[in-house]
Amino acid sequence: MANHLLKVAGKTLRVSPAMLQIQPVAAYHGRQRIGKREVVGFGMNGEYIYYDRPDFPMPAIRYKEPTAEIEKLREKEKGDWKNLSLEEKKALYRFSFCQTYAEMNAPRGEWKPIVAGVLLCMSFTIWVYVFLKKCVYGPVPHTLSMESKKAQLQRMIDLRVNPIDGVASKRDYENNRWKD
Repeated sequence: MANHLLKVAGKTLRVSPAMLQIQPVAAYHGRQRIGKREVVGFGMNGEYIYYDRPDFPMPAIRYKEPTAEIEKLREKEKGDWKNLSLEEKKALYRFSFCQTYAEMNAPRGEWKPIVAGVLLCMSFTIWVYVFLKKCVYGPVPHTLSMESKKAQLQRMIDLRVNPIDGVASKRDYENNRWKD
């Protein structure tokens, strides 16, 4: 079995073809898209992406690409942190992360489009109701008037409709009034 040469971090390693096949292809996915940003961990699923999430606080890559100013600060941070000013500490944090936990958990007004959608649906529903009531349905039948309902109830009483447990059972026919 022939050995292959593999260059890693400036060193040449001699590996067998079987070892090259074991290494997953996804581990190298996206290297060309991250630019010069440093890979600092595995990330959420092994891809080289940056995403601020409070439940998964360690992204796979740094937020920004290194600059000369940041490189000076990174050399300075290797020493005593008491020598760093607050602005320098914040600059180092912003080099690695985009948002703090307070910024990630702050309300962003996500309720506003939801309320707008609900109000839009309600107004559309009211508009359809008014349109149907005025243009599609005809006038209300006269049998729904109060006089017609009273006449229908009196007729049911006179005919003794459902005398066991219905309307007629609640009427006192001798005194012509409702039972207590």
